[in-house]
Amino acid sequence: MLLVGVLVAMPLLVLFFYPDDRIYAWSFAVPSLGSVLLGTIICLIGRRDADSGFEWQSSMQRSSLTVLFAWIWGILVGAIPFIISGQLTVLQALFESVSGWTTTGLSVMDVAVTPHIFLFHRSFMQFCGGLGFVMMMVMLVLGKQSMNLYNAEGHPDKLMPNLKKTAQTIFVMYNSFLVVGIAAYRFAGMKLFDSVLHTMCALSTGGFSTRLNSIGEYNSLAIEIITIILMLIGTTNFAVLLLFTKRKWRQVARVSEVGFMFLLLAIFVPLTAVSLSAGLGMNIGESFRRASFDVVSALSTTGYSTMSYMSWPPFAIGVLILMMLIGGGIGSTAGGIKMSRVYIMLRLALLNIRKRLSPSRKIETPYYVKAQGKTPIDDSLASDTTGFVVCYLGLFIVGALLTTITAGCSLTEGMFEFASALGTVGLSIGLTGPTTGAGTLIIEMFGMMLGRLEIFIILIGIYSGISIIRQHIKTGTSREEI
Repeated sequence: MLLVGVLVAMPLLVLFFYPDDRIYAWSFAVPSLGSVLLGTIICLIGRRDADSGFEWQSSMQRSSLTVLFAWIWGILVGAIPFIISGQLTVLQALFESVSGWTTTGLSVMDVAVTPHIFLFHRSFMQFCGGLGFVMMMVMLVLGKQSMNLYNAEGHPDKLMPNLKKTAQTIFVMYNSFLVVGIAAYRFAGMKLFDSVLHTMCALSTGGFSTRLNSIGEYNSLAIEIITIILMLIGTTNFAVLLLFTKRKWRQVARVSEVGFMFLLLAIFVPLTAVSLSAGLGMNIGESFRRASFDVVSALSTTGYSTMSYMSWPPFAIGVLILMMLIGGGIGSTAGGIKMSRVYIMLRLALLNIRKRLSPSRKIETPYYVKAQGKTPIDDSLASDTTGFVVCYLGLFIVGALLTTITAGCSLTEGMFEFASALGTVGLSIGLTGPTTGAGTLIIEMFGMMLGRLEIFIILIGIYSGISIIRQHIKTGTSREEI
């Protein structure tokens, strides 16, 4: 709560550069101070009653519940500035906040008339959401449950022997790329404010833009190339990025996820380019330019675009849906099923086919290569991966069907929009905007939350909360105390 209060106050720095926005200062000061004050009160109560049986801390040590609370609190506080200022309705503000913190990028705001302070607020939420609340807390303070919380938020790798050093290393890399990205955009001719926001959102694979037509409005090949590089950095595992910064090129090249990513791009960028050329009458150079950017944007789950998808051929739309479902690197800022899981599933499928075709009964143990080295694909990993993929695809099917009902759209449009929400991508086929109905926004919000926290964290967090309530009831704790 203290951390969220500080983060929501950061947009006030924009007032030094855009003083006309000072009329919105209280819209940020009120929720920021309120969150800090409540957090301080709870800390003081917890410390005062620690010796007299105050149990809130031990109860909240159930990692998934703690992570779930942190994200819900961040979303609520992040939405308040939009509400106080009258920029959005309550539901729209919650939607924009969820889209920001989860690094999705679907938006109900008209950025052409949105004040600078709110544009910064949206992008800064995405930048912080890419790291995650727990990651930022670990940099400042370590507790007994820090490692459990770190893992529960979806960070599978320790880059350093010490968890705090791991978080600090990631933070330094993340911000170093931020500085480089801003400089590159400025060199390409983008304004400083736009450069800062677009770099934050590209690295966090978020996709919020300061322009109505996203990156396509600049019509600049240099800006598109810089954005592609930043999106690929954002969708790459932090452990792989550490190897990259240490110039260990061979180790990077051997990582299965990296090779699989470039294989997907090598296959689907040309296919999409041919489809665009045939379906829209583009010349081959223009179609490759469009396909390269938008396929990378979909696979990295960033959500920047160079053109509208309303007229795209069905095949090209299908490729984008597939890329959004696959998603980026595990342990990165990206969403989706994640490339490692898809790679493992394909390895298992190929192994099963080989066993059926081979006359011998030779036992083969498949493996894949992580930044830390070879990792066997054992029964436990196969079971966990299969379980997640089945749940993910099941949610995708249900969400897509519900979207067709609430939005009154075709199945293809429903699949595209919900794949974007569940994969925390942000690309839209035109269903999400200022006039989108409440039902569609609610479905997409659930999709974004489930996608960012990888389904099981939310389910386990809810289950833990219910278990705690039941436990208190059984031991005779009153409902008022609960």
